[in-house]
Amino acid sequence: MKAVIIGNGEFPRKEYPRHVIREAGVIVCCDHGAERFLRASEKIFGFLRKPDVVVGDMDSISRSCKDLLSDRLVRIDEQDDNDQTKAFRYVLEHYPDVTEIHILGATGLREDHTVGNLGLLMEYARKYDLSGIAVDMISDYSTCFALTGTTELHVGAGRRVSIFSPDNSLKITSEGLQWQTSGVVFDNWWPATLNRAVEDVVTLRFSHPSIALVILD
Repeated sequence: MKAVIIGNGEFPRKEYPRHVIREAGVIVCCDHGAERFLRASEKIFGFLRKPDVVVGDMDSISRSCKDLLSDRLVRIDEQDDNDQTKAFRYVLEHYPDVTEIHILGATGLREDHTVGNLGLLMEYARKYDLSGIAVDMISDYSTCFALTGTTELHVGAGRRVSIFSPDNSLKITSEGLQWQTSGVVFDNWWPATLNRAVEDVVTLRFSHPSIALVILD
């Protein structure tokens, strides 16, 4: 089953992310993300499609939206995790047959939320058992996902590829990229950005089990 989590960032306008929404078996919104989804749902589905669940501390959702969705609100007041993480955890706990989790509306509008939410993709891969579950973050501009070890990526030649990691001891040797990454030291956000695939398949070989974030255009 495919699950979509919709945050309170920039709601996608392009067809691919909206196609992902249409294909979802369950739609879980983060607090005010429910209002962004409701405003776009008629264009996406041809009718007013309510989210299946709204998760969060309910600090930013309007009273009218609360009333409309009162039968599907899941209030979680703890502040150790943000609403995206609460929604992610909810999907894992309540939909054991999930095979794909796509997070939309997690970027844009605020840079601090964007950086934090992207970093959480790596945290999820490190914290949860995601074997058999593909997790990514999709916007009008990119697809982002975390890696925990050596991986072959079927990206298509010409695609832009950026790599990030919080592990400055990690060495990543690459095949199929325009610029080799083996000399990159991951001591800041920029060193392995703006690369490009020159082959359809890109291989990233990790020097040891670790964590990295890949962003494709």
